[in-house]
Amino acid sequence: MGRATLKTEPHKWEFKPRFRRNAFGWKSQPAIARVKQAVAEIKKVARANPVLAAEGAVIFLERVSPALEQVDGSSGAIGTAVSNAITELVSIIARAPADLATREKWLERLWAAHEADEMPYIESLTDHWGELCASKEVASAWADRLFALTRAALVPDKTGRAFFQGTSACLSALFFAERYTEIVGLLTADTIWPYKRWAVDALVAMGKKSEALRYAEACRSPWASDEEIDAACEEILLSSGLADEAYERYGLSVKRGTYLATFRAVAKKYPHKQAADILADLVKTTPGDEGKWFASAKEVGLYDEALALASRAPCDPRTLTRAARDLAEKQPAFAVGAGLLALHWLVQGYGYEITGVDVLAAYSETLEAAQKQGSVAETRERIRALVAAEPPGGFVRRILGRDLGL
Repeated sequence: MGRATLKTEPHKWEFKPRFRRNAFGWKSQPAIARVKQAVAEIKKVARANPVLAAEGAVIFLERVSPALEQVDGSSGAIGTAVSNAITELVSIIARAPADLATREKWLERLWAAHEADEMPYIESLTDHWGELCASKEVASAWADRLFALTRAALVPDKTGRAFFQGTSACLSALFFAERYTEIVGLLTADTIWPYKRWAVDALVAMGKKSEALRYAEACRSPWASDEEIDAACEEILLSSGLADEAYERYGLSVKRGTYLATFRAVAKKYPHKQAADILADLVKTTPGDEGKWFASAKEVGLYDEALALASRAPCDPRTLTRAARDLAEKQPAFAVGAGLLALHWLVQGYGYEITGVDVLAAYSETLEAAQKQGSVAETRERIRALVAAEPPGGFVRRILGRDLGL
């Protein structure tokens, strides 16, 4: 079976007329929505015609930066949306079973779009250049094409360097072509971590993991991301079967999103570790933020630990109230504790844009859980004591005072 060629009859892409130069105003949300719609349209086509979908992906990447020139990117939201789109579309282009001539045309068009990218929104496209080439032969040809300028950009003498925006593309192509020694040779110069990372990956691919680890550690500087270096070193140790060392040296320092997302990611990466131990170790990395680990502890059934954490440092009252509501049936004692802590932090003045509805919700959910536990009278007295500690005229006291006899 031969490789597919590009469909000759025209296809009407819905996203295409929407992505014309300066198509969007300064608001980022409409543009983000259109980016997501375009990616969804291309992915849908890919299920039936992967080559046509790849052509659509190339069209989108050619048009996206000019279309977004006037969008306010200060929040980073539109940049993130485009970056996510690039990640998904690169995979579609790379996997498409196109003939060599079609792929070469795609690469030339993408290269032209990258060179014209002034914002720049598709700058990260070059990080995937080897993958876009889809074969070692094509990747090697592109590496040869870009090599001289890349070498000039990476000469040891910084005063003699000339900036080349295709450096990442060359390194990516060299890596895909498995020309690892050349990558390491180019990156003996003192340069930025995003380039040096290719040498780390090349050393790993060559089976020189210990050398790769030392190389990565030597890349630390005030201008390099310790978190990214930690993540690279962690992967090297994990791939070497040294999970305990990876955990101790790097596993807790790599941020992986929210507190709960971080806990889940670490637990997934280190399944041999007990959840309680992971939680305790993570809590130590954020002194003063113990309450923010409440949801992580609750999620894995560490209910006593969750309440202890929420009592040591402020925790969002709404989060505590939801916990009281959601677990009133299955864990009434925990639910009562969570509800009491919600009221405690409300009395202390914590919570973002708290309203009377939030106070009433915490009160009612706590009593509801107490009813399940059979401790309504006792819980009501504890609530009364909490609210009574608030100065007269306090926010919580104004809302609950009459019902509590204060």
